[in-house]
Order: sequence, then structure tokens, then C-alpha cells
Amino acid sequence: MAEDDRKKTEAGRSEDVKEQAEYTPSVQSDFLREKMKQRPVNKKKLLRRTIVTAVMAVVFSIVACLTFLLLEPVINNWLYPPEEAKEVQFPEETITEEMNPEDMLTEEEPEEEDPIELVDEQIRELLSQVTFGLEEYGNVYQELSELAQKVSRAIVTVTGVTSDVDWFNNTYESEAVASGVIVANNGRAMLVLVNMNHIKNAEKIVVTFCDQTQADARLMQKDDSTGFAILSVSLMAIEEETMDVITIATLGSSNTANLPGTPVIALGSPMGTSGSVCYGIVTSSGTVIDQVDSAYKLISTDMYGSRNATGVLVDLRGMVIGLIDNSYNSSDRGNLLSAYGISELKRTITKMSNNQPRAYLGIHGADVPVEAIVESGIPRGAYIKEIEMDSPAMTAGIQSGDVIVQIGDTKIETYSELLNELYNSAPERVVTVTLMRQGIDSFQEMTVTVTLARYYND
Repeated sequence: MAEDDRKKTEAGRSEDVKEQAEYTPSVQSDFLREKMKQRPVNKKKLLRRTIVTAVMAVVFSIVACLTFLLLEPVINNWLYPPEEAKEVQFPEETITEEMNPEDMLTEEEPEEEDPIELVDEQIRELLSQVTFGLEEYGNVYQELSELAQKVSRAIVTVTGVTSDVDWFNNTYESEAVASGVIVANNGRAMLVLVNMNHIKNAEKIVVTFCDQTQADARLMQKDDSTGFAILSVSLMAIEEETMDVITIATLGSSNTANLPGTPVIALGSPMGTSGSVCYGIVTSSGTVIDQVDSAYKLISTDMYGSRNATGVLVDLRGMVIGLIDNSYNSSDRGNLLSAYGISELKRTITKMSNNQPRAYLGIHGADVPVEAIVESGIPRGAYIKEIEMDSPAMTAGIQSGDVIVQIGDTKIETYSELLNELYNSAPERVVTVTLMRQGIDSFQEMTVTVTLARYYND
């Protein structure tokens, strides 16, 4: 049995060897070989997906930008709340009288000697001790130049940009330039006072400071009567280095008793060119510029300048006493520089700086002369020369020739007092006006009720 099993085993092995001998790899190669083919690319579909992806990216970017622009001020104000704008106030002024030479030389008049001869002798003695040569002359102008440079840090150049179209339908930009002055810092912006009559219909306003840096400005309020306006320049738009250089001008007084003969400096664009400077003296200050609900003093000088001059007049203390405007010069004055007196303008500047509405009555007036009070018996008060058409004054029945003597409980003795009461009033206020009207034999007292309107500014 064992022998038979061994033979069967060997027979099986030989059979396996025979099957292996008959196997050849070439017979199975076609079965195992695979050919990899790439899937064809759908170019239209790929292009469509690429365009969709690009459009979605652009849309996302636009949405993100708009969201940032809309939310950034809100978030910034929430994190860094801006300071409230401070109310701008200018110090009250009083009329100052200058000392005469004899007051400075003598405190008491001697009884035994002639005071006039004594003063003349003292003046001659002082003059004999004074030497004034070319060196001293140069020193005077050197000090004037240094003062001008110091005050010029508050002077700015205001440029108004306007777009227009020429004959060939090409768009171009035109620029108008005027000199302004920094008058206040309300905690949120620098306020610039400028004559906007030289910059009309500007689409964009740019302010150039003394260090030649620039910032965009916006029109805060304009007075149509004078053309002066307050521009607001955000503090955030002004570089820190510029803030360290610029200064705020000090508004002085044009009500000085002896203003004529006072040395002054014209800064800004007195010659029609930014940065020009003139030295001279005040020749007169008695002319009054009559405008609706206001009266301004016109300061004249001996300085020759441009008909389009802008800027300021400052005294030897560096204080602004006038705003240059040659539009009221008479024909025989040519190009001599003139200016609005700053004292009468302060009320208007204060209102504009605080963006407060002004009350409108619609009158032109003047003080009643003392001679008229004594000789003609005209009552003391504010004499009405003219009434504006369709004004609250006309509606209430006030006429030319009337003399206003009281508003409410406030007595009025001068036109300035009337303007001051009007300045302290608000639009829509109802006031009782007491006036004197010329009758057949005398003035008769009348009372009218006036509803003040709003003085419209650009």
C-alpha cells in the first residue's frame, strides 16, 4: 500500500511539472495589460467655471469693501468717539483811547510854566538823544518782517476747483484762489475765514497751510452780504507736523479811537499773489458799509495793491484788525488797499463759526445825529433809512424814516444797539418794536409786532 501511495504521489508531481512546462507568459499577457486613457477636458465647462469663480471673487470684494466703508466710521466712532464741537467765542472788546505825547511826558501840569512850551522842550530834548541811521532803519523793517512771518503761520491759501467743458466737449478744471485766516479750533476742525466772492461755485475746496501741506475743506456757512465764509478743515485731515507749525490768529479791535495813522501790515494776497506782504498806515476809518441788518466800518490804507487783493490787516501787535476787500473803493482811490473792520464783523464770524442761524429783520439804518436830536427834535434811537422788500420789517409795517426806540423791554438809542439785539435773537422769534413816526407836527409813538425770519446763507 505504501508503495502504491508513493507512485501516485510521484505521478501527481510529474503531471504538475508537465502543466508548468506547457504554460507560457505570452499566452496571458493580453489579459493583464491595461491601457490608461485620460478623460477628455470640457473646455466650455472649465471656462464657465473660471468665469463664475472670478465674478464671485469680484462680487465678494465689492461687498467686503462696501461693508468696510459703511461700518468703519461706525466702528471707529464707537471705539474712538469724536469730541463735541466747542462753541467758538471771541473776547469782548471796548473802545480804547491812545495816550497823547504830552500825557506820556508829564503827569501833572506845572503851574508856573507854560505846559505847551514845556512839552515842546521835552520833545526836542528826546529827539536830540535819538539817532536814526540806515542801520536803525533796517532794524525796523527786520522787526516788521519777523512779525509778518509769525502771523503768516495763521494765513492759508484757499483754492476752489470747478469742472467745466470746453468747445470740443473736453472736461477741464479751473481754479480760483483767495487768502484766508485760521480763526478758531472747535475741537473737531480748524475754522478758516475767507472771502468766498473770489471762489464762486467751487465743487471742491482745498486749503494750503503755511508749510505747503494741503487738506480738503467744506463750506460751513457763508454771509451773503459780505461774501465772507467759514470753512471747516477736519483735524484728522491735518498732519501732526502741520499742527505743530500753524497758529490761530488773534482778532483785535478796529474800534480804536485813533486808528487813522496806525502802522499796519497787509498779509495774504495784497498784491494778488499768495504770500505777498505790504507795510503802510491806516488813512481813514470813518466810511460805513451799509448792508441789510448790519453796518461795517471800512478801513482805508496808503498801501498800493491788487484790485483782487485778499487777506488781512494786522497791527504791530500781530492782531487782525481788518479783512481786505477792495470792492468798495471809489474810482479815485485806484488800487489802494481797504478792509472791513474786524470789530463789526465779529458778531457775524461768531454766528458762522458755530453754524448758528441768524435772525432777519430786513432794514438799513444809522444813528440819529446829535445835531438832528437838538435842532429838529428827532428822537434818539435807530433811524431806518431803507426797508427790504417782503422782509419781516415791511410785513410788520415799519417804514423808512421811522426811529426805533425799543425792542421788547430793551431801550434802543443807537443803530449798533439795535443790531446787537437782533444778533442775540433767534429766527421765528416774535418781538414787539416801539418806534417813533413823523406826524404832522411831531413824532408819534407806535408799537408793531414783528416775527423775525431766518437769514439765509449759502
